Amino acid sequence: MVPQLAPPKIPEGERVDFDDIHRKRMEKDLVELHTLIDVHFEQRKKDEEELIALKDRIEHRRSERAEIQRVRAEKEKDRQNRIAEERHRKEEEEAKRKADDEAKKKKVLSGMGANFGGFLAKAETRKGKRLTGREIKKKTLADRRQPLGIDSMREDALKQRAQDMWNRIYQLESEKFDYMEHMKHQKYEIIVLLNRIQHAQKFKKGHGKGKVGGRWK
Repeated sequence: MVPQLAPPKIPEGERVDFDDIHRKRMEKDLVELHTLIDVHFEQRKKDEEELIALKDRIEHRRSERAEIQRVRAEKEKDRQNRIAEERHRKEEEEAKRKADDEAKKKKVLSGMGANFGGFLAKAETRKGKRLTGREIKKKTLADRRQPLGIDSMREDALKQRAQDMWNRIYQLESEKFDYMEHMKHQKYEIIVLLNRIQHAQKFKKGHGKGKVGGRWK
């Protein structure tokens, strides 16, 4: 604020001192100049303080954004690691499943070969000719082996052929199981029938002739 200075009064009837008037005017101008300078520097100080506060807020906001981005990056990294671990786990499970399937297929083929080899051995024995295990295996493979014709097949066709073979093996095993169950049932019925016959024969021998159906025998 510029102080309000009263203008110098010119005394009436006396001699005017222009030097004094000039001096007082100069003093007034100097006071106003100092006041303006003080106001300028005060405003400049406030502006600098506001600028420093603005820079601090900008830096604080930049630090917050950097921290948020760091946290997001860590979360994304953890998510990618979990995805990679889950994919690796599924790949291991898939590889284990395929290995188990291959082992089952080999076991089924081995069982089929052994059963069929035993059947051939019995058949040859009935004919009076007994084959060794190696000869039975060779004969079995020679009778059942068919050309696959897979040299010119693509990968998807090979997969389909393998799936067809697996389906066929599964069907043969199912038929084998049904056949064995049927054989067990027939064997049980034969045993029951033989027991009844033996019981009837023992009863007949123990009691001799008896009245059956209204007649004496």
